[in-house]
Amino acid sequence: MKQSLGLLFASAALVALASPPARAELDVPALKGTIAAALERDYPALDVLYKDLHAHPELAFQEVRTAAKLAEEMRALGFEVTEKVGKTGLVALYRNGEGPTIMVRTELDALPMEEKTGLPYASHDKANWNGRETFVAHSCGHDIHMASWIGTAKTLVAMKDKWKGTLMFIGQPAEETVEGAKAMLNDGLFTRFPKPDAGFALHDGGFAHGDVVYRVGVGSSNQDGLFIRFHGRGGHGSAPHTTIDPVMMAARFVVDVQSVISREKDPTEFGVVTVGAIHSGTAGNIIPDDAIVVGTIRSFKPEVRAKMLAGVERTAKAVAAMAGAAPPDIDLAEGAKAVMNDAAVVAAAQPVLKAAFGEHLRTSPPGTASEDYSEYVKAGVPSMFFNIGVYDPERVAAAREGGPPLPSNHSPLFAPVPKPTIETGVTAMTLAVLSAFDERAQGH
Repeated sequence: MKQSLGLLFASAALVALASPPARAELDVPALKGTIAAALERDYPALDVLYKDLHAHPELAFQEVRTAAKLAEEMRALGFEVTEKVGKTGLVALYRNGEGPTIMVRTELDALPMEEKTGLPYASHDKANWNGRETFVAHSCGHDIHMASWIGTAKTLVAMKDKWKGTLMFIGQPAEETVEGAKAMLNDGLFTRFPKPDAGFALHDGGFAHGDVVYRVGVGSSNQDGLFIRFHGRGGHGSAPHTTIDPVMMAARFVVDVQSVISREKDPTEFGVVTVGAIHSGTAGNIIPDDAIVVGTIRSFKPEVRAKMLAGVERTAKAVAAMAGAAPPDIDLAEGAKAVMNDAAVVAAAQPVLKAAFGEHLRTSPPGTASEDYSEYVKAGVPSMFFNIGVYDPERVAAAREGGPPLPSNHSPLFAPVPKPTIETGVTAMTLAVLSAFDERAQGH
């Protein structure tokens, strides 16, 4: 019996020597304290940067000033910066020994719309958009993303004794037109530069600052563009019987296409057709020759998307046929695919974020907006895309109880509270990146 026990203990010792050591958990309270100290030091400069970016937004592929400003900040931190990737994008690398490459992406572009927040740092800038002058505003919050991106870079460089590998910070143009990610990839993003082992991005939204929302699997919607030109026959507004009225066709289409959503799509599945613009005519007493309808189509599942696209096309053709008009020109351009969050990347980040944010970390259903971050996922970068809130909790609670509604992204009144929002973004993103470095260093 003694001999058997001796052999047993010897075998156990050999197994213990052959097995990898137990994984050391990240000391999240200590890390959070270090991040908080870094933010106390860095936030005043981040606030200046945020308000400057907010006041001077630039549209898709016009982000020359924005990219230059971020490049200057990153070079000052010791990053190797390459500009003009994918037209106006930038790639910043920070090498800190042997290890994985972790990507953090921010968007650079703003929206062709007027800001109406009344903030002292509100945008009053204008730019050319599709041949017309327009106001420009960061009403989607990409300025918050950029400030958080810079803050995360500063914090990770200051904490470089906590990780080994390469930081790959991407400043992407033209997210709003879902063209920027493709432009960067087509310009050799993952051949001229390292292909990341994991990637992260965040987006702000209309809920309480301090809250972080994430999900596994589907994170955002598929997006398809909608462009239809109805061909009529122009004439005098007082004699419509001598014309074929394209405005009437456009109006009928806008109403009738919703039957695709209400009567053809499974009501339990997500799907939206929104017409955001109708362009036609020059004067009230002239029936024009043409009417253009522009919109967006959103869905989660491929089969729902296919049904909606077919329904939109069929409705447009039917409307023209009912009016006795020529067939319309229809362009349903494929846009961004749904972002798919990687289960392993989320599994590594979730406990770290939970330890840091407690009840302020929660899951949510997939977002109905679209994101061309999906292009990086499609290119093989396992990723986590998450959201942070922007409003005072008291204001959120009041809205929930029937008070004034909260302006959403793309509203002219969208106005994040900068300091707590950016601090949450930096804290969450820094911890997420550290979790990815830790996960890969442990060989999981």
